[in-house]
Amino acid sequence: MSAPLFPLGQIVATPGALDAARYPGRLLEILARHVTGDWGCVCAEDAATNTEALQAGLRILSAYAIDPAKPCAGHGDNCLWIITEADRAVTTILLPEEY
Repeated sequence: MSAPLFPLGQIVATPGALDAARYPGRLLEILARHVTGDWGCVCAEDAATNTEALQAGLRILSAYAIDPAKPCAGHGDNCLWIITEADRAVTTILLPEEY
């Protein structure tokens, strides 16, 4: 695993995200990907914005499949978002519709 690129701050998850995750280890897996710069299924523009956000201290958004065996479009069904706030005080795991 790569070294963390930024601090996560306090890690929280919405009830919807906790219910959607099939097993608790899945949330740890995607957090590890998020903090090391694997933005998951975001579009190329959002991935570039995240890379810029590392330098500029802006919000970082990643998207991952709830069930990795199924497709994930970065939004909608089968998707979890992870958002780390610009001040790096909080990282939230949520369903897109909870944003």
